[in-house]
Order: sequence, then C-alpha cells, then structure tokens
Amino acid sequence: MGFRIIKTAAATLLSILLAAAAGIPNAQSAGLLAILGVETTRKRSLRTITARFFASLVGLFLGCILFFALGFHYWVLGLYVLFGFPLIVKSGFKEGIVTSSVIVFRVFGQADITVHILLQQVELLIIGLGSAGLVNFIYMPQTGGMIAGIRKEVDGYFSVIFRQIARTLRDPAYLWDGKELIGAGEAVEKGLSAASREMENHVIHPDEAWNVYFYMRKEQLESIQNMMQLLSQVYRQLPHGDMVGELFDQLSGDVLAEEYTGRTERLLEELQQEFQEMELPDSREEFEIRSAILQLCRELALYLKIAKRYKSPVDHRPVKDKQPSKGKA
Repeated sequence: MGFRIIKTAAATLLSILLAAAAGIPNAQSAGLLAILGVETTRKRSLRTITARFFASLVGLFLGCILFFALGFHYWVLGLYVLFGFPLIVKSGFKEGIVTSSVIVFRVFGQADITVHILLQQVELLIIGLGSAGLVNFIYMPQTGGMIAGIRKEVDGYFSVIFRQIARTLRDPAYLWDGKELIGAGEAVEKGLSAASREMENHVIHPDEAWNVYFYMRKEQLESIQNMMQLLSQVYRQLPHGDMVGELFDQLSGDVLAEEYTGRTERLLEELQQEFQEMELPDSREEFEIRSAILQLCRELALYLKIAKRYKSPVDHRPVKDKQPSKGKA
C-alpha cells in the first residue's frame, strides 16, 4: 500500500466528516474533491488545489448562467461541457475541469439556483480541497535517504567506468560491454526526478543541493560518452596509454570521495607537461593513437572542470543530515 493511498483515505474521510458536520447535502462529494486534490508534493498540491478551486468558480459561474437562461435539462449539461471546458482551459485552470464538473453537476441535481445553494458549493470546495491540502502539508515522506542511495549508485557506476577506461588504455584488445554507462544514465535520471520531488516538498526555502548534484553528473556523463568515442581510437598499446590509465585509476577512487580532491587534476597537469617534453611520433599509426590519447586528456580536463565548478565546502554535520557535496570529482 502506497503512502499516497493512505493520505488520500485520510483526506477523504476528513472531508466527508466535515461536510456532514456542516450540514451539506451529499457530503460524499467532498470526499471526491479531496481525492482529486491529493498530490505527491506540497508545492504541486498547492498549485493543483488553487487551480481546481478557481476552475470550479469559473465553471459555477458559467453553469448558473446556462441553467438560469435555459433551464435544468440534460442537453444544457452538454452545452456546459462544450463551452465551459475551453473557457476553463483558457483561464489557465485546466487541472480543475473535473472538479468544476462535480460542482456544476451538484447544482444541476438540486434543480435550483439560490444564494444558499451557491454558498454550499463554495463550502464544499473549501472543505474537500482544504482537507487534501491539509493532509499534504502535515506530512510528506522524507526522501533524503533514498536520494543519498541513488547518489551512491551513480558514484559507483562512475567509479567502475573509470576503472574500465584505465584497463582499456592498458590493453586495447580488452572488450568491455559498457553496461555501466546505461546504468549510470538511468540512475542519474532517477536522481533528477527524486531531487525535483524533494524540492517541491519545500515550498518556502527549497534546497537545490541534490538537483545541482545530479545535473552535474548528467553533464559529466555526456563528457564520459565523448571519452568513449576517443577511447575507441586507441587500438594499440602505448606507454602514453598506460600513463593516462593511472589517471583514471586515481579518478575511480576520487569519484567516491565526499569532496573535490583535485588530485586527478594535478596529476593531469603534470602528465600534460610530460607529454610536451616527449619526442614526436615516428609513424602515422602512433601519431593517430597519441592524438586520440591527448584529446582524451582534454576531455578529462573538461570533466574535472565541471566538478570544480560545483565545488562546495565539506559539511561536518551528522551523516543522516548531510547534504550532497556538489564538488565531488
């Protein structure tokens, strides 16, 4: 049983009890409105409830005009749908089409238009949607632990990818299926989705740390894909490949650290300086391979630049409260 179902049940029961206590006929309609108002995040709930409330007022206004002018006939409901739905959409409240229909159909069922009946519909809206909003705002499940798990999964994929790149540089004949790239991409998208929900649960001061972290990883994954294209051009073992392989071995450990260590960056700068002092290639084949390795180093520098751009101080709070370090390699 999902937590949203439990919230929906609580909001439905609360709204029906309140509507019955207020003496509103067919109080179960408040439960239907509550069901429509329950959402997965606080911010989305606020947005949805507002849209449904104002959509219902627009629909109620149009419905009253049609009923007053044409009477309470079934074909008038068809006219309401024909003209009311486009009007509500143009008003910017398309999420409230169903809610407005519930209210208008209630007025039609009573076959009368009085101030008392109209006020009852507004009361019903406030009780039904208000109960949903109350339940949503009282409690939302904490997702920090789940997101931290996704981050650990992403970091693990990155670490394996860098080890495989290092191994391929040392042994170009080694065959790697690259399944970790697919896994990393799926985990990053999952993390972005979870981070977005987490932000929407904080209406006043949303924390963007998780969002920033997964966007960083998404950018870096694009850089890694470019590395893979360059890696495919390294078809012969060279000492240069072995040297760059050590960089990726270092990075496979750095990527699991809580902060941007800068170790790989320093080693890369030293290696690039060493490359400049080496003799030029003596064959076209060696030239092509060394060129691919050099471009791979430049792509690695871009990857590290992305990590450095998001650098933030290490947090020493307890582990359960710690937010992601946005400067991880």
